[in-house]
Amino acid sequence: MLTAFDKALLNILQTGLPIAAQPYKAMAQQLGCDEEMVIETLRRLKAQGYIRRMGAFFDSVQLGFVSTLAAVKVSPEALPAVAQTINAYSGVTHNYEREGEYNLWFAITLPDESSLRQALAQISALPGVEKLMNLPATRKFKVSVEFNLA
Repeated sequence: MLTAFDKALLNILQTGLPIAAQPYKAMAQQLGCDEEMVIETLRRLKAQGYIRRMGAFFDSVQLGFVSTLAAVKVSPEALPAVAQTINAYSGVTHNYEREGEYNLWFAITLPDESSLRQALAQISALPGVEKLMNLPATRKFKVSVEFNLA
């Protein structure tokens, strides 16, 4: 169970991580504790599965990257191997098994259109992959998600 301190720390971490030489120290000052408490709490929350990863979000389009959502029809026996291969691409941000004809959906961001086409072609050629739909965004509606842990 999350404590009030855990929740306050996670709220800051989501969108307010200070850009500073010592960001954990700056967070500690905001929370009225010492830097070691922030670091140890983050370690514990990661070990408990509350934090999957910490990293920056960037505007991939502004940086020249391209992305897409892809849906793949995969034979059931090949699904674990195909999912593992897709997950090995550094630009894959999400990969989910779903019910329906297209049973594996993933999002991928790569440096350019050529790299994206090549990755999708490689995935299409994997054993057990029957079809792949490339569903690039035509308009962006959602920019970020923040969970207020009150």
